[in-house]
Amino acid sequence: MEFDDQSVDTSQLDDQRGGMGSGGRIALGGGGLGVVGVVIYLLVTLLGGGTTGSTTGLPAGGTGAGASAAADLAARCNTAGALDTYDDCFVLKVFNEVNQTWTSYFSGRGQAYTRPTLVYFEQSTSTGCGQASSAVGPFYCPNGQRVYIDLGFLNELQQRYGAQGRFAQAYIVAHEVGHHIQTLTGTEARVRDAQQADPSRENALSVQLELQADCYAGVWSTLANKDGYVTIGQADVDEALNAAQAVGDDRIEQKAGVDVNPETWTHGSAQQRKTAFQTGYQGGTLESCGTVPQ
Repeated sequence: MEFDDQSVDTSQLDDQRGGMGSGGRIALGGGGLGVVGVVIYLLVTLLGGGTTGSTTGLPAGGTGAGASAAADLAARCNTAGALDTYDDCFVLKVFNEVNQTWTSYFSGRGQAYTRPTLVYFEQSTSTGCGQASSAVGPFYCPNGQRVYIDLGFLNELQQRYGAQGRFAQAYIVAHEVGHHIQTLTGTEARVRDAQQADPSRENALSVQLELQADCYAGVWSTLANKDGYVTIGQADVDEALNAAQAVGDDRIEQKAGVDVNPETWTHGSAQQRKTAFQTGYQGGTLESCGTVPQ
């Protein structure tokens, strides 16, 4: 995976690391959408795991908050080799490129694209969707249009569940921005209305929403490669497919040593998630990902 340039833009970043969170769990009913979500929250708790709040490659002391911290981060991320050295720089660069790609795509259709904000936090944070622990994994909150990532947990997710590789990280970022697209297009609101109208379909509708976000991640991969923003090879695609399978609900349940129960799934099986990414990668359009809810 290679970028067309090495510059990193911090204007889309709200770096909350170094602050004290208030703990708790994200109120999923309030609209929190993640690549793994509440399933991994429960299983990490059962397994006795959890993030330490550390960030791979982040200098001691973190970046803190405020304009000076953002300037320090920008300076560090725009030095030679930073994207290969620091996870926070790499993830932010991917976030920049994902949004650049979607801005161009929507513009080509005569539509406006509003860029979301990326939030780095440690351990816990307060969001428009409620209090959130990093144990829920990376997630998107439509109330405020923000993507939340604890890089320490992202690293743990790769090590524990096998979602390894740089493009695995890119897939996770693209998935979360896929939820942002669902907010912009009204899909997220329609799904929430459908869930409230028929609570018995809540999990099934959640799976539809998550699989479409996986599909959008595949679409981004093709568009970014085509537009020249990112050069993506087959090895990169393989990392994304492996990551998509690694965070399948059945794989997570198996890893935890509990019975695999499709009725509890909120994100889809390993095969469903792999297929969704492939569908978007091969289709290259939002339409190729279908309509949700169904």
